[in-house]
This record gives sequence, structure tokens and C-alpha cells, in this order.
Amino acid sequence: MLLSDTAVKRPVFASVIALVLIIFGLVSFDRLSLREYPDIDPPIVSIDTNNLGASATVVETRITQIIEDRIAGVEGIRFINSNSRDGRSSITVEFGVNQDIDVAANDIRDRISGVLDNLPEEADPPEVEKADSDGDVIIWRNLVAEDMTTPEISDYAERFLVDRFSAVDGVARVRVGGSRNYALRVWIDRRALAARNLTVADIERALRRENGEAPAGSIESDTRSYTVRIDRAFRTPKQFAGLVIAEGDDGYLVRLGDVARVERGTVEDRNMFRGNGVPMVGLGIVKQSTANTVEVAENAKALADRLNETLPEGIYIAKSFDSSVFISASIREVYTTLAIAVGLVTLVIFLF
Repeated sequence: MLLSDTAVKRPVFASVIALVLIIFGLVSFDRLSLREYPDIDPPIVSIDTNNLGASATVVETRITQIIEDRIAGVEGIRFINSNSRDGRSSITVEFGVNQDIDVAANDIRDRISGVLDNLPEEADPPEVEKADSDGDVIIWRNLVAEDMTTPEISDYAERFLVDRFSAVDGVARVRVGGSRNYALRVWIDRRALAARNLTVADIERALRRENGEAPAGSIESDTRSYTVRIDRAFRTPKQFAGLVIAEGDDGYLVRLGDVARVERGTVEDRNMFRGNGVPMVGLGIVKQSTANTVEVAENAKALADRLNETLPEGIYIAKSFDSSVFISASIREVYTTLAIAVGLVTLVIFLF
């Protein structure tokens, strides 16, 4: 009864309190973020290590087990889940809910820094990342080109489209799904290699030694200064085929083309991205942590519509997945519920 008595006896004070509550609600509503799930970072840290060309067994024994043994003593770990496959090691470490995820990630990085010397020289440094609730793709668009191969579509997307979508307000990064990047592939003839008493390591050393690009100092004069660098001597499959690997006892130069077939291919040719039988690649938009999901999605879709008008003939950006649709529908339901609530409250007050 105290609240009602105060409102009746002090109407001006009650009106001021009501106005303050309304202003506070409007300000809060304007600053309210729109997202499907709460901004909660799960206590999970992932460790990814790439070692191209290594089999799953080698990755398991030379990388995964070594890292697991090293991080096993970190405080707060609930369990460790690892996955070893050809050329890649993935380790997921889950901590307790009371553990500070930033501190846990730093502890993992400190432990891994002391094990780098024990990993294979060919392996890339382990990448340690903490799970982020804002790291998921909010919208996917597919780049379709019926007259282009997947490597050509991937190259076009990374050259001309990734930077355009990255410039949209609120976009953190753009993922290219199903891409196949160009690379020179060397198919070795083991019989020809054995006949010349050579090994795969000899080819690898020759490629590392001859196919380098490094600074070579500078040339200065009274009026000008030039920066000198050693350019790559091998750029095409034909030039790589002429790479000298070794010299025989009779002075004959063994070239790469004598023991292998060199051709332009892709880094990984075992993945494929198709829709309705047509090659395509996906463009995934990841928003910034403080960005509005619906606003970022609308800007990305508007940019895709504008780009479709300027793309070459036969290439277009198709719709694929949009998480903002559910959020927009939920917002409309909230407005509908508010309108019904206001109407019912007004009706009840009128009847009384």
C-alpha cells in the first residue's frame, strides 16, 4: 500500500519517477544488442598444428602425443580431446566453468612454447585459440560460376570479393569455404628416382635451396638508392622441371623433370564444394563482438546484391544461409507481444 499511497498523495513525484523509468527503458532499448544467443565464451581452448604430407600415424606420435603430455598438468582441465589425421593435429581442451579462459589460454601457450623444439621441423607452429561465441558465421553466400573450376572461383573470390565484404561495417573477417588454392604439384617417379640413387629428401633440399626469394642489400649512389633482392628463378611448371637436383658421376645434371612430373594443381584436391552439381565456394561473414547481427547481415546482403550487378557474365552470388532471419522473426514476435500486452492492460484499466 505504500507505493499506491505515495502515488496518490504525491502525484508530481510519482509522475517524475514514471518519466525516469520510461527514459531509462528507451535508452536501454536503444543500446540492447541483437543476437540469437547470449555473449558467453565457453571454457574451451583449441590447439591446431599443420604438418603437410605427414600421415595420421606420424602426426599422432610426433605432434599430438607430445603436446598432450606437455599440457596435461595445466590447472583446471576437465578433459582433453584430440584428433590426428593426415597433415593436421587438432586438440581441444575443456576447462571448468569457474576457470578464467584468458588465463587458461595463456597457460596453454606457455606450455606449448617449451615444446616447439621437439616438434618436426616441417610442422607449422601450433595455433592456440580460445573458443569465441562471436566467431561463428552469421551469413553464408555462395559464389557460383558454371563455366569456371573450383580453383578459379576460389582465386576470384579471394582477389576481388573478400576485401569488399571485409570493409562492411561490423564485419570481423570473411571465411572462404570449400576453396582450393593453386599450387605446383610434383609427382615423383620412384623408379626413376631409385635408378639415380636419389631420395625425396634430395628433391626437397633442392627446392628449398634454389626456389628462394631473399633480400640482397642495397645499391647507393650520390643521387639514387636501389633495394636489391634475389628474385625467384622458377615460376612455371616447365621452369621447375628444369631444376637441377644432383650431378651424376659422368657430369650429367639430373633435373626434376627426369624423375618427376610437375604440373599446376591445388594445395588440397580432395575437398569439393558443389551445389546442384555446379562448382561454387562459400563466403562466410563473421561479425565483430559488439556488432548488431541483423544490421551486419542486412549490409552484407545489400552489398551482395550490388556486386551481382557488376560481376562478369556467368558469375553470381547466391543465397545460402542467414542466421539473422530467426532473430528478425523473434524481434517481430516481441513487438507483437508488446502490442497485445499494452492493449490488454489498457482494456483492463478502462473496465475498472
